[in-house]
Amino acid sequence: MPTSPGRLTAAITAEIAPVRAPALATAIAAVAWALWIGGLSPVTPALVVAAAAGAALTVIDLRSHRLPNVITYPTTAAVAVLLVLAAAVGGTWSALGRAALGAAALGGAYLVLHLVNRSGMGLGDVKLAPMLGGVAAWFGWSTLAGAAILPFLIGGVVSVALLAARRATRKTALAFGPFMLAGAALALTWARVAA
Repeated sequence: MPTSPGRLTAAITAEIAPVRAPALATAIAAVAWALWIGGLSPVTPALVVAAAAGAALTVIDLRSHRLPNVITYPTTAAVAVLLVLAAAVGGTWSALGRAALGAAALGGAYLVLHLVNRSGMGLGDVKLAPMLGGVAAWFGWSTLAGAAILPFLIGGVVSVALLAARRATRKTALAFGPFMLAGAALALTWARVAA
């Protein structure tokens, strides 16, 4: 059954309410970053939506180890629509095709990881991956590769640091969504700097 905009807003507000202040501060920084990455291009609105949602998802995942559907599904749909509009405005249909393939590839890869080890990769991560893959692939295959590899490198470094500091054990569960978002952000930042 479709959710009305009012019910959707209420559900998102309920998810964010416990972490409102840190989510807002993180969202402001993320939106400023997205504006810098996109500049005055048609893809900037998609980046802004992805960054704002990513900020909220980071705070929520760090707090509760959840990436709520009420945020991931509408954000992925909105970003997809905004990428189609960006392609129509900018005539960048090849970037849109690459984004679609990137979304499918990263989403599929995370689904396989989830099926191989359900306790190691959550379904929330699987649901977040297509949006990140689509946005990263819009900027190129190397950006998609960075968005695919960097979360695991960042997660590995953080895990080793936590183990060394005795703040975690080998069985400690870490929220992976923030690593996914940070990896995609670093890949997009590199694409912007290298351009």
